[in-house]
Amino acid sequence: MNILIVGASGATGRLLVKDLLDRGETVTAVVRSTEKLSTLLHNKNLKVVEAPVLELSDKTMAGLVRDCDAVVSCLGHNITFKGMYGKPRRLVTDAVRRLCAAIEVNKPPKPVKFILMNTSGNQNRDLNEPLVSAEKFAISLLRVLAPPFTDNIQAAEYLRTQIGQHHPLIEWTAVRPDSLIDEDRVSPYEIHPSPIRSAVLNPGKVSRINVARFMAELICDNNTWKSWKGQMPLIYSREPETN
Repeated sequence: MNILIVGASGATGRLLVKDLLDRGETVTAVVRSTEKLSTLLHNKNLKVVEAPVLELSDKTMAGLVRDCDAVVSCLGHNITFKGMYGKPRRLVTDAVRRLCAAIEVNKPPKPVKFILMNTSGNQNRDLNEPLVSAEKFAISLLRVLAPPFTDNIQAAEYLRTQIGQHHPLIEWTAVRPDSLIDEDRVSPYEIHPSPIRSAVLNPGKVSRINVARFMAELICDNNTWKSWKGQMPLIYSREPETN
């Protein structure tokens, strides 16, 4: 399979790149810098494009998605003042929109899988995911004080409302991890269509390597894809049982 990953040098993106390469898949990674992928650059199945994704021309972007079976956005804003409040304010949304437009230009013979790494703080408005008052207040504050949070919501909304459930060229899923942690190995994890706990008041945890593994399974395993396409699955690392 041919897979394009934007945000491939991020903490989760590079784990996804490694997982896919270990499976023998062909990966094109768009990164600002190759430094964080240095241990993978020797792999003959990896092609790296070193450029800010939004600075790519429409023609270049169309070329990158051509013949791709899947496109993945692991983009995120740096947790710095400039990253939070500087430009581009709509990094994730604009990248998703332009990548989808590039897929449409190519008119692929079968639908391309589009996977967006999103956030557990976002609601799937196709489902009844009610919020208590404290959650509504906290999310309202985040929308005002944390532009990257709004960007993530708008990116998922683009897929949900503009691409929708019956697009002839694009199928999608938006993966919503809970609080991200670092672990060295894949561990048991759970996938749910909606939150099983409050992302604001009682967040769970999930390792980045587990998120990468789930996204790799979405790409490579058709049964997993059929189970979650057009949805916004929540992923949690399974908590150890207590006696």
